[in-house]
Amino acid sequence: MLNSKIKVIIVDDSAFMRKSLSIMLESDDSIEIIAAAKDGLEGYELIKKLRPDIVTLDIEMPRMDGLTALKKIMTDCPTPVLMVSSLTTEGAESTIKAMEYGAIDFIPKELSYVNVNIIKIKDDLIKKIKAIVQHKRSLERLERLKRIQSPKVAGTILHSNTIPVSDYRAVALGISTGGPLSLQKVIPSISENINVPVFVVQHMPPKFTRSLADRLDNLSKLKVKEAEDEETVEKNTVYIAPGGFHMMVKTNQKNIPVIKIAERPIDTLHKPSVDVMMNSVVEIYGKKTLAIIMTGMGKDGLEAMKKLKSLGGTCIAQDERTSIVYGMPKAIVDAGIADAVLGLEQISENINKVFSNERRILRTSLQGT
Repeated sequence: MLNSKIKVIIVDDSAFMRKSLSIMLESDDSIEIIAAAKDGLEGYELIKKLRPDIVTLDIEMPRMDGLTALKKIMTDCPTPVLMVSSLTTEGAESTIKAMEYGAIDFIPKELSYVNVNIIKIKDDLIKKIKAIVQHKRSLERLERLKRIQSPKVAGTILHSNTIPVSDYRAVALGISTGGPLSLQKVIPSISENINVPVFVVQHMPPKFTRSLADRLDNLSKLKVKEAEDEETVEKNTVYIAPGGFHMMVKTNQKNIPVIKIAERPIDTLHKPSVDVMMNSVVEIYGKKTLAIIMTGMGKDGLEAMKKLKSLGGTCIAQDERTSIVYGMPKAIVDAGIADAVLGLEQISENINKVFSNERRILRTSLQGT
């Protein structure tokens, strides 16, 4: 059972796309395409009947578009969905909306066609599908174990579920697969009175980060924007790293923190990179950086978190239960540097507590002793 193939349904009105995705995915022996649909209505019926492990879903289709189909899927037969998205402003806006409706991630549509980058694209797609499904299966196994175990042997809490008190001056947050939906549950809930800047790296291509920032800004008490080169860092502002570029924080000639947007370094696995952003934030704010790693594949952010920890800073990881993919936060936990492991619903709540007037009074009293 543990080694059963990952069952995928492809929903796309393009016969070429259906064939391309099928070839790419079935090149891996652990993945099986169990059906393909040419529109949202046919896809919805197949998903309801066959119950796949994961679905790839186009947005623009006849009879029933992808967003309408997605809403019906999430209502009637909830299933992990990867959107197949056009790399345009309109495509990006539709993709962000799809993630609000419950889609986990997306595949840039143009990049799914045969081109010079086909090997990398295929590998990324397969890794993403495997990580999402394997994590889902892992959580289902844990739930089954909990049901047959007594409370005394169901497990013990090894980490704090609250952020340690400290005089933080900046928040740095790294996130990847499953990030847009998770960010929409965290950023809008952060108080407008935290009085520090928030720097966010979400692994995404260009255009998508602008749409994400605009959507979060509409939902949030804090100002949320896609970061711009040379802009002065302001408190109570969330800076989203632009897709395809690194975001860093530097000081100008007046020793004032400013944003730097750059293509270098070029040898990073991701652009934007969590490590690059966090290292720069730690250079400016030192141990007064509150660093948070949330859902995503891989271990981007681990090296910067190690550096912060060596300075006496605070490192937070999202927990396994609420992560879409428990890769990046797991790397922090496994390295033994997580000061707290928090569920998605606890992250903004804890941030607000840390920066509340009550905690500020506590910090003052602690510093005076």
